[in-house]
Amino acid sequence: MAQAEVDTGAPDPGPIPGKALTIGAVCKQLEREFPDISISKIRYLEDQKLLSPRRTAGGYRLFTPADVTRLRTILRLQRDEFLPLRVIRQELAAGRAESEDQSKPAAPDAKALRRATVAGAAQSKFRLDEVLDETGADPGLVKELEEYGVIRGERLDGETLYDETDREIVRAVTELKRYGVGGRNLRVFRTSADREAALLEQILAPALRSRNPERRKEAVEALENLAAIASHLKHLLLIRDLRKIAR
Repeated sequence: MAQAEVDTGAPDPGPIPGKALTIGAVCKQLEREFPDISISKIRYLEDQKLLSPRRTAGGYRLFTPADVTRLRTILRLQRDEFLPLRVIRQELAAGRAESEDQSKPAAPDAKALRRATVAGAAQSKFRLDEVLDETGADPGLVKELEEYGVIRGERLDGETLYDETDREIVRAVTELKRYGVGGRNLRVFRTSADREAALLEQILAPALRSRNPERRKEAVEALENLAAIASHLKHLLLIRDLRKIAR
């Protein structure tokens, strides 16, 4: 069994193309403009399908200039326009990264905020056939995931609709199923996620419920950072345990 890779930011011993950057080099390049950038946050954005850096034979991430431009655009849309990730994904699909002015940060845009609200409400729900078509899953798997509480469809006008997170969960579980991991095996993930969410809520609930808009904004940013750190920590712990098995 091959040893799993841990992204520490250190360069891979193998050859690296001149214009490609390791994840650590990307952090260093962007930290002046985005002081809260971290390896964990970049990995989180990749987990959310917003970034797709290529990998070396050893599994290390390599970022091209286009990848860095895309990442910079994502971070600016988060910081300056307060857009949620699902709307940022739509902006990127529309070519936002290619048209972004690299000379200065984008100014906050009230129209963008309204667009984000409308787009999120109008485009975040999917019918079962759409989920199956996009993920390659079978109806039985989706039903099983609902029975075990891994996803939660919403009944509307006699039809069950799924949000983007549900869809991505189905996609991930479909991949796991190829290795023999079924819906009932995912209870451990669900339990872990519930406990983690409860912990983060306990930490940030007062700020998230504050009447001060600035404090709420800071809390949302902190929530995303904490989620990224927690995700990276789980990754490291999993890698540690898998290395024990591989010995």
